[in-house]
Amino acid sequence: MHREALRERLRHVRFIGGGNGAGKSTIARQLAADYDLRLYDAEQFSQYVPRTTPATSPLLHAFMAMDMDERWLNRSPENMLESFHWFQGELFGLIVEDLLRLPAEPGVIAEGFRLLPRLVKPLLSGPGHAGWLLPTPGFRRAAFASRGSLWKIAGKTSDPERALHNLLERDRMFTQLLREESKRLELPAIEIDTTMTEDDLTERVTETFGLNRDRIRRHLQVPWLRSWLQGVCAALAARVAAVPIGSSWTNVLGRSALKATARR
Repeated sequence: MHREALRERLRHVRFIGGGNGAGKSTIARQLAADYDLRLYDAEQFSQYVPRTTPATSPLLHAFMAMDMDERWLNRSPENMLESFHWFQGELFGLIVEDLLRLPAEPGVIAEGFRLLPRLVKPLLSGPGHAGWLLPTPGFRRAAFASRGSLWKIAGKTSDPERALHNLLERDRMFTQLLREESKRLELPAIEIDTTMTEDDLTERVTETFGLNRDRIRRHLQVPWLRSWLQGVCAALAARVAAVPIGSSWTNVLGRSALKATARR
């Protein structure tokens, strides 16, 4: 599909990417609920595996063939980063396929660390359609600990302490790559540390996406509200045309708005 056509097909989608432990899922669920948007979770690993082969996704299938020690102990964090299928953009086309199948209404929030800036930018129809959350190492570790998932992967290896160190170091380097890539591509990114609350982050992402402005536009499309506003404007125009010099503008505007409200 031509790039321009793809952008048009996906103009109803907003993307939340970022480092592991940044709160992407939490914020996406909150925005989906607040603004009646459909949520697409790009971190559900099982939905992609059956649609791949070793030929189409060699990094994925090499990873799947490893045991836990091979994945998290016997390789350096640098090697983990360089060979991890999602960090290299493998399978991103499957995410795009899924998004194209979703209806345009009521709009979509797609979230996941797999949404890399260099892959998402060609899909964006304009500003305010994507943002990346960049957690500090301290925030990430605290987030994993609060969820009870800090040792979920590392605990399945023969050396949990070293495996956890490798995982956290890999994630730190991945977040740094996202930071550099989003800056180079001039895409919005939000730095997250332990002083930022969930409400603060939700507000920042809402501003980035311009969702409050979209809500106002949607409200203006409601027939009775549009009719009421048209009535107010017409009444004000008539009053302004007949205003004597020296009259109180406050009284004129107030009476006009009340009459328009009464007519509704």
